Amino acid sequence: MTHSRTRVLLALVLGLLLSQFGPAMAAPVLRYTLAMPAPQTHYFEVETSLSGFGKPYTDLKMPVWAPGSYLVREFARHVEGFTAQAGSETLRTEKITKNTWRVFHPKASSFTVRYKVYAYELSVRTSFLDAAHGYVNGTSVFMYPAEAKQLASTLEVKPATGWTQVSTSLKPAGAPNTFRSESYDELADSPIEIGNQKVLSFEANGTPHTVALFGAAKMEEAKLLADMKKVCEEAHRVVGKNPLDRYVFIVHNIDRGTGGLEHLYSTTLSVSRNAYASDAGYKGFLGLVAHEYFHLWNVKRIRPVALGPFDYDNENYTHMLWVSEGGTSYFGDLIVQRAGFVSVDDYLASTSNGITRVENTPGNKQQSAAESSFDAWIKGYRPNENSSNTGISYYDKGELIGAVLDLMIIQETKGQKHLDDVMRYLYDEYYVQKKRGFTDEEYQAAVAKVAGRRFDDFFRRYVYGTETLPYATALGYAGLKLTVTPATGEPALGASISSVNGKYTVSSTARDGSAWQGGLNVNDEILALDGARLTADPTQQLSSRAAGSEVKMLVSRDGQLKELSFPLLAGTMQRYRIERMENPTAEQKTVLAKWLTVKN
Repeated sequence: MTHSRTRVLLALVLGLLLSQFGPAMAAPVLRYTLAMPAPQTHYFEVETSLSGFGKPYTDLKMPVWAPGSYLVREFARHVEGFTAQAGSETLRTEKITKNTWRVFHPKASSFTVRYKVYAYELSVRTSFLDAAHGYVNGTSVFMYPAEAKQLASTLEVKPATGWTQVSTSLKPAGAPNTFRSESYDELADSPIEIGNQKVLSFEANGTPHTVALFGAAKMEEAKLLADMKKVCEEAHRVVGKNPLDRYVFIVHNIDRGTGGLEHLYSTTLSVSRNAYASDAGYKGFLGLVAHEYFHLWNVKRIRPVALGPFDYDNENYTHMLWVSEGGTSYFGDLIVQRAGFVSVDDYLASTSNGITRVENTPGNKQQSAAESSFDAWIKGYRPNENSSNTGISYYDKGELIGAVLDLMIIQETKGQKHLDDVMRYLYDEYYVQKKRGFTDEEYQAAVAKVAGRRFDDFFRRYVYGTETLPYATALGYAGLKLTVTPATGEPALGASISSVNGKYTVSSTARDGSAWQGGLNVNDEILALDGARLTADPTQQLSSRAAGSEVKMLVSRDGQLKELSFPLLAGTMQRYRIERMENPTAEQKTVLAKWLTVKN
């Protein structure tokens, strides 16, 4: 073959390759623009510019859930007007799954997608826009290229007319109101507050902290910042490592607060605007700060293996939310106590109430803490009238497991180690060194490593089983005793009754109680009791009856009258109270001092 023929053949091959794959592609680039030209309509307008995408089509996805909130919320249902263009050419698009849009661009490697998102649910896990402000959770507003979730991006925010503030933990990208993220995960995990919110700041552990306050609320700003700083510094002492270079609190002061949601470098807190006016309300706010701030370690960095990298299309199952959420509740309360905002006695009273709540929930004997964690996706965020009969909160049960386990570790190590040391080990071993989450078995191994012995029986019986936690034994290590006030034998209907406009309607019944066994149903309207028209809450009228006496009721069920007759059973509710022993030993004092901050 001659050189000229070789050159011709190579040119033909090159031409074929170029026709199939195009010229050598530049690195992909992703840019978002967020606008809100008519905020009173509750629509965000999103523009996504993609370049360097050389395949014939690109799939864009919107998550179905928000990390930290374990429910499939179907955010794609709020998307409207999805279009795509390459220059002046309108591209063909097709929605191929409930949350995936396919853009066909066979002749263009650069194109722009535009769509609107309806945002009118003000919660910490969704997005919201009205004439007063905008709030964005990335998972419910921004889509990502299905095959390039790890691609870095920039975001330009265009506030509504008259709005001057954009608060987010995303790092600035140079131009005004323009930010950058290293991946979609970071963009999705960095909420944005847009409006005229008040912006305050403080420094804790050498890190700048920003507090973006939306909504009018009476508070002493200097005190608020000083106390938040104390909470943050106390939280840092648990793990002893600071992974932050910035942190943002977005605080929504509204009529009824709904809690908080953790993020990698920020949190959003939904707080009653009146919370700061009372001692209980203010301590509740600090407790919320402690809980969500501690999440920057527990969950965001110290995490079960299932919780990252995230699958945004499906449920991400784990048995460990009792650690991730319940354990955070436990440390949150400890942090507030250690910081000096709650006395030892008040902390013990709160823990007593927690035991009373859990042990009087019938579902505590039906569902383990591990099962509750796994079923968060189908039960935790979908409570109904039977929830307390069939399940238990992984928050409430997990907090108590944490307390008992902490006391057992302190006892085993003669006051040298505690649950804080388990968190430190998990942080170093899995977040820093292995750069992944831990399995159920690895968590148990971490506890054993710190305590010097395994707790297999404990986990089997109390975490993966439903046996009653050994409260008295664990508290005894600290010179504390658990007093149980048993049911008095007085009768109880075993039902919750709601009263609206003089109508008394059953809203729930307790497992194995009088109403449960007697056939009284949820939504029954109670019309008469023992032949007399009902004029007051029946639980009050029945309180003077003797246990075992017969109850006759006339109810309206589905528009029809029905007579019921059943025995009134004795109530089973017990109250628990933690008290100090009169003469604790030196060893018990050591355990208590390691557990709680004791001030004489």
